[in-house]
Amino acid sequence: MKYVEGAGLVKFDFLGLKTLSVLQKAVALLKRKGIEVELDTLAWDDPQVFELLKRGDTVGVFQLESEGMRRTLAAVRPTCFEDIIALVSLYRPGPMDNIPSFGARKNGREEILYPHPLLEPILKETYGIFVYQEQVMQAAQVLAGYTLGGADLLRRAMGKKIQAEMDAQRAIFVAGCAEHNQIPEAKANELFDLIDKFAGYGFNKSHAAAYALVAYHTAWMKAHHQPEFFAASMCYDMATTDKLAIFVDDMRRLDVPCLGPDINHSEAEFSVEGEAVRYALGALKGVGEKAMEELCAERTARGAFASIDDFADRIDPRLLNRRQLESLAAGGAFDELGLERAAVFTGAETILAHAASAHDARTSGQGGLFGEAGGGGGQIRLPATQGWSLAERMNAEKEAFGFYFSAHPTDRYRHLVESNGARTFSYLCSMPASADGGRSQAMMSALIEDARWRTSARGKRYMLANCSDASGQFMASCFDELVSADIEAAGKSGACVLLTVELDRPPGEETPRVTIRRVQPLESLSNNTRLRLEVETADPAAVAALAKGVGRRHPRA
Repeated sequence: MKYVEGAGLVKFDFLGLKTLSVLQKAVALLKRKGIEVELDTLAWDDPQVFELLKRGDTVGVFQLESEGMRRTLAAVRPTCFEDIIALVSLYRPGPMDNIPSFGARKNGREEILYPHPLLEPILKETYGIFVYQEQVMQAAQVLAGYTLGGADLLRRAMGKKIQAEMDAQRAIFVAGCAEHNQIPEAKANELFDLIDKFAGYGFNKSHAAAYALVAYHTAWMKAHHQPEFFAASMCYDMATTDKLAIFVDDMRRLDVPCLGPDINHSEAEFSVEGEAVRYALGALKGVGEKAMEELCAERTARGAFASIDDFADRIDPRLLNRRQLESLAAGGAFDELGLERAAVFTGAETILAHAASAHDARTSGQGGLFGEAGGGGGQIRLPATQGWSLAERMNAEKEAFGFYFSAHPTDRYRHLVESNGARTFSYLCSMPASADGGRSQAMMSALIEDARWRTSARGKRYMLANCSDASGQFMASCFDELVSADIEAAGKSGACVLLTVELDRPPGEETPRVTIRRVQPLESLSNNTRLRLEVETADPAAVAALAKGVGRRHPRA
């Protein structure tokens, strides 16, 4: 780079952003509904967008989706496009120390002070705080009479921290302040030091503005067209199951329906049906997007699959194998045909044999990828297997999706979990760190998927558990031998437990570290815990009537 510039050439950086493809996809999905959207013409002051940002409801929103940024948005409460530019610039190591003051000044909790009256027009949009490289250059220009070219040299010198260059620039700055604005030497040196402090990590505003615009467009799409936003976002994360799980959880939170994969309704990628997102066939593990594109092309050309026989007669067996059929069955893709998932899963080889026979019959006459049905040698007889239990069904779904899709094993204890004040891992991640060094206590419900002993650097044994709840997976550690033994037992049996945990969020880490302090199996709690019902009423007569009713059944109540 430096040699190119020294030769008088200009260097261009081209950044490819997945988010631009997501936005393009969302616009295309809306067009299918007859809704035309021109992102470049959107107003930059949409109230719904800023309400979304104030809530920190930014899962999937470019540059604004991390847990830390979501807490920052909720604290700062942006109200204009310039605030988004500033937050994109500030949320980096170093400048993020100014975020609390930025938010306090913006929301009237702290007085806005300017280092010098001449700097007010330059720093007004950022509430008296240096944020951008351009502000550093403008400050040098206004205070000390620098040209913009000279101000850029000053900015570079401050970034390099080369003492000889800094001394030379300080002399020029102090002299310029005296000549152009009669600023005393002591004050000029104070201003130089202040500008130097910020120049080291000042962000380029034009860069931040471009990022902020993409962030605004994705936030607008989420605020106004949630199904299209989610479907488009998930299309570009089809191979990342952790990300898909986050999107599905966010949809549930926002009451956006996510329909399961279906052999007759799903596309190879995520699509929109009405106001719901339809899960992609190609997003199931081990299925393959290309094979699902061919399958969907056959369905488009000749209509929906009427039965499992019709399906086997029409597919090309070279495109599907047993693993793919099992994944489709476990994910519920054949449910609409009225078939038990366990039967299709177990009968995958039978279906493929029928498909191969039908394919041979077709190719012996007129060939083709999806030729006319040739008959597969009679009706398919799927194995007479017992249907899966709820637990088996959920485990099969987890294998197919990479996460628990329709339900999580802890869901059957929901009443017990809620009565104990347990929170999901994603909820706890979104909470701000406590004042005492980031440590806080919490209750969680989780499935212990795996637990193994580890040895610390100091030679002490501890338990490391792989856990999951309805919001996703997380790791937890335990240093208590007795509690660790309970975790190990739960891990071996795949038990759901109620956890008392300590959360620790060290500086710079997005997600808290989870340390388990107590474990209670939810099944035994369910068997030994009475259900408590709380009734609220403002009518005294209702209280008397309730007491009378309870007294009939429980005279000593």
